[in-house]
Amino acid sequence: MLTGIAAGLAAGALWGLVFVAPNIARGFPSTDLAAWRFMAYGAMAAGMLLWSLRGKPRWPTPRQAGAALALSVLGFTGYYVLLVLAIRDAGAAMPALIIGTIPVWVIVLGKPQGLRWGALVPGLLLTVAGLLLMADVPHADTAATGASAAGTYWRGIGLSLVALVFWTAFALLNSAWLQRHPEVRAGDWANWLGIATGLGGLLLWLTLGSSMAALAARPGFGSFVAVCLAIGIGASWLATVLWNVASQRLSASLCGQLIVSETLFALLYSFAWDGHWPSAAQWAACVLFTLGILASVHAHR
Repeated sequence: MLTGIAAGLAAGALWGLVFVAPNIARGFPSTDLAAWRFMAYGAMAAGMLLWSLRGKPRWPTPRQAGAALALSVLGFTGYYVLLVLAIRDAGAAMPALIIGTIPVWVIVLGKPQGLRWGALVPGLLLTVAGLLLMADVPHADTAATGASAAGTYWRGIGLSLVALVFWTAFALLNSAWLQRHPEVRAGDWANWLGIATGLGGLLLWLTLGSSMAALAARPGFGSFVAVCLAIGIGASWLATVLWNVASQRLSASLCGQLIVSETLFALLYSFAWDGHWPSAAQWAACVLFTLGILASVHAHR
């Protein structure tokens, strides 16, 4: 259990990087950022699969490959395109908070049959309280920027909600699939998901992305490549391996609570990037998130 908890928290720390990536690679189209991230993930996964040829490689069956392809759309390509577009329209803070409600939905929808609702209530209430406290902190002055800017902001909020549905479905279905297939190693499943995701990223770039010449001509292209490699390998491949480890060892509801760590790290990285300290309300919300995780871990022991 401790291994699963540590793996889930580490995955959250890596996932938090994706919320600041669009700001670091500002000036590059959202679709290019998403496509290159996933092509980096796919290349890493393919490399790891080829490296395993020296041992006993595990190749997916057609049914397993189909599951990997479907889940890659929910948890990676489709989800991240929506998230990047949401951050472009609404900034990083509110999308991070909306995505931060994923633990609530996963806890409610993924509760083990033998676990009483009363045991989940403390962690659930602490998480909801933290989200409400953060939501009450002003993040954008839409009234002062005019109707057009307000419309763009609310479009970003809508995209964040769709991304929320995508990743909630991925968390539940991925956990259920891994629980039904304990014979599949976490690293193998991450590589299969990665290759499917890499193919989706390549298709996205070829259909909606910029040409290689156009990307290379933009200032900051080196930083763009570095960001894509960081979030493609770290926040995708490695985070997926870690999350699969957590999903095989923990219930869906406890995994859901651990997703709160993504919000905590996303806020930490955003504050560091913007160069300011959190407000008192934001500090209090982070404390509530942390207490919610601890309460949920205690309930599942």
